[in-house]
Amino acid sequence: MAEKLEDLNLPLTVVTRIVKEALPSGVSVSKEARTGLAKAASVFVLYVTSAATNIVKNKKREALTGQDVIDAMKDIEFDRFVEPLGEALEHYKTMASARKSASMKKKDEQEDAEVIEDD
Repeated sequence: MAEKLEDLNLPLTVVTRIVKEALPSGVSVSKEARTGLAKAASVFVLYVTSAATNIVKNKKREALTGQDVIDAMKDIEFDRFVEPLGEALEHYKTMASARKSASMKKKDEQEDAEVIEDD
């Protein structure tokens, strides 16, 4: 658990990057606004995490999953974000699976090369 409340805040640089990507070019955001957005985003993440944790506890499980987060979004009535979040989760799973497959293939190729060298 975090020692100080500030430890729970999202990094300002990450929030700034997200905000800049969302705004049209030429629009600037004051430091005060960036700080406010970072704090609001941190509160939102904690709120969703709390709702997802309740789902996990009610199902008598210990691990929080992406589906728990989606279910939490429904529970806290952020329904309009459920579909895009589900799509992002599926995209993440696809990318993670592809990375794992590529890693396994590379490992197998390295093992094959070692066997050839030993002969």
